[in-house]
Amino acid sequence: MRDIVMYIMVLINVVSMFGMVGTILMHSGKGGGLSDMFGGGSGAGLGSAAAEKNLNRITFVIALVWIISILSLGFLLTN
Repeated sequence: MRDIVMYIMVLINVVSMFGMVGTILMHSGKGGGLSDMFGGGSGAGLGSAAAEKNLNRITFVIALVWIISILSLGFLLTN
C-alpha cells in the first residue's frame, strides 16, 4: 500500500512540476508573454490585468501542490 501511495505522489509531483513550468512561462515579462495574447496587446487594458491576476493565483496553487508533494515524498522515503 505504501508503494502505491509513493507512486501516486511521484505522479502528482511530476504533473505539478510541468504545470508550474507552463504557468511560469505564460507570465508576461518585459516584452510580454502568453498572457498578453489573451488579455490584449501592449496596452494596459483590464483584460490583461485580470488574466495576469488569475495566472498568479493558478501558479501559486500549483506551487503549493508541488511543495506538499515534495514534503510528503520526503516523509515517505525516510521510513
